[in-house]
Amino acid sequence: GAFRLRQRAREAEASARAPVAEAEKHLGGLEAEANALSRLLAQGAAGRWTPIVEALRVRSGYEKALGAALGADLEASGDADAPVRWTEPGPGDGDLPLPEGATPLGRFVKAPAVLARRLAQIGLVDGDEAGERLYTALAPGQRLVTREGRLWRWDGLVAAADAPSAAAERLAQKNRLEELEAERGEAERAVERARFDHEKQRAALQQAGEAERAAREALKAAHREDAEARNALQKAEKAMGELIARKSALEEARVRLASNLEEARGAHDEAAAALAAMPPAHGLEHQLATLRLKVGEERAQLAEARALVNGLTREAELRRARLQAIAAERRSWTARAEGAEKQIAVLRERKGEAETELEAILATPEDIDARRKALFREAEGAEAARQKAADAQAEGERHQAEADRAARDALADLSSCREARARAEERLQAARDRVHDTVTRIEDSLDCAVEEIAELAGIAPAAMPPDPAAVETRLERLRIERERLGAVNLRAEEEAEEVAERRDALIAERDDLVEAIKRLRQGIYSLNREARERLLDAFERVNAHFQELFGHLFGGGTAELQLVDSDDPLEAGLEIVARPPGKKPQTMTLLSGGEQALTAMALIFAVFLTNPAPICVLDEVDAPLDDANVERYCNLLEEMVGRTDTRFIVVTHNPITMARMNRLFGVTMSERGVSQLVSVDLATAERFREAG
Repeated sequence: GAFRLRQRAREAEASARAPVAEAEKHLGGLEAEANALSRLLAQGAAGRWTPIVEALRVRSGYEKALGAALGADLEASGDADAPVRWTEPGPGDGDLPLPEGATPLGRFVKAPAVLARRLAQIGLVDGDEAGERLYTALAPGQRLVTREGRLWRWDGLVAAADAPSAAAERLAQKNRLEELEAERGEAERAVERARFDHEKQRAALQQAGEAERAAREALKAAHREDAEARNALQKAEKAMGELIARKSALEEARVRLASNLEEARGAHDEAAAALAAMPPAHGLEHQLATLRLKVGEERAQLAEARALVNGLTREAELRRARLQAIAAERRSWTARAEGAEKQIAVLRERKGEAETELEAILATPEDIDARRKALFREAEGAEAARQKAADAQAEGERHQAEADRAARDALADLSSCREARARAEERLQAARDRVHDTVTRIEDSLDCAVEEIAELAGIAPAAMPPDPAAVETRLERLRIERERLGAVNLRAEEEAEEVAERRDALIAERDDLVEAIKRLRQGIYSLNREARERLLDAFERVNAHFQELFGHLFGGGTAELQLVDSDDPLEAGLEIVARPPGKKPQTMTLLSGGEQALTAMALIFAVFLTNPAPICVLDEVDAPLDDANVERYCNLLEEMVGRTDTRFIVVTHNPITMARMNRLFGVTMSERGVSQLVSVDLATAERFREAG
């Protein structure tokens, strides 16, 4: 009952888990799409001036119409400082209304006031037919547009409904983002409802699991009591059977010995009589040798006959295999013959097509000859026309050559004048540039105006200027002294600040790295400490179980696990030291094969007791064991069944092991090539026998 309740609870929990996964998947898809749209919209809005399209809200389905009507104008900004911007155009009281049948696009768009007048002059029509009918009645500045994006402008421009513009795509993405926000809220509520139902089913499953565990504990206790009673009954029956068997054996031995004694006496009497009646022994020995020789010859003939039969059998099998190969080859050749016939039919069909095409080709030269003659006639007429055109062309080329000579003379004169003018302008511009460069150099070098040079140099306005050579010598000397001082780094302070910032950043990064290394070392130390504690705890528990199971399997003796080669448990090796009853302590490699198998079995079951698994498969574990050790192995297996919840699946051919199992599964082949699975429930059979 508890198992069925838990099964139903598990099914209900699994059924509740699927809606949670579906709701979370749907919510994840909505969030991913919303995040992608948000990133796209954020990238499009990045920049100094925000486009006016960011302030628009258009009804779903009208994005293409708005994008076609305004186009690139939607990229302009509404900011008063933007170089390209939308401004207030005035009330527009004198604007003409749209043609009858056109709806203002502004009814479907929420836009700033600066776009109201523009949207009022854009009409929305239903279909291309209405647009073709109404666009001739448009006033200047007006335009018509369909929901699909087809455009008619007042000046006659018509644009087809092509792919949507970037602005239309952006408006559609904004509308989709709003829809996704609404859908995401509903999806989050659906996820919460599904999670609440799932948690409720998980709680029910947990309660059912606790009830099942309690029932299993009770069932295990009952099984243990039943097993103990069954073991006691088996021991009593076994002891009684042994006594009865020993009594029967002794009685049979007594009767058999008496009978043997009587038979021996009779045989003795018969042998004595036969010995007395036997002829001399030398004749019998010759006859025995003859018979032995004859038996040897007959045995040789029998071996030759068997060899002949075996050879004939092999030849028959080879002939059958050859007949099968010949039959397969015959089928292959038959298939190839059928394919060849099909190919012949195809080739015959292609031959007929080729003959038809050849007849058409043979008739072609006559047509080509007639066409060639006609072309010759046309070529003669064209040659006469070409000669006339060539004469006219020569006359025209003569007149053109004269005109070209006159034009070249005029162009040469014009070019000479232009070159002279350009040279004069270049000399004038060079002089101006030199004056400007000189003034600029004076202002940059001396930091004063040109009029102040004389005063700066200490020269009176009416005095003679100093000797240029002396000034140049002094200037060169001062320049050399300045160069010796080295260049002045005007960015030294800024570079020092940058170096200080980099130094502070590197120091902060170094401190972070040192702290991270410290935390990492502490984490490694704590992990190693916890790993050592867990390893030692698991080692002690496994060692305790191993010692217990070793004594149980061997009926005494001692064994232990030892950590060797290192004091650190994480780096140490594992050594198994075992002392079966009557032997000295020794490593596992020095034990016999059966002892090694039992020791390994004890270690495996010790690990199993430390951390049990639901299912354990034992494949031919009892193969190296003798009957006494197989009994010990079966006893240990029954003890493991009682101490754990593990189901053991044993693969074996040993009859003792099979007799101790609860259920047997075997495969039999009653007919050649046909396998059949057979199962026997020994526990049920034993209950039937006890009931009978």
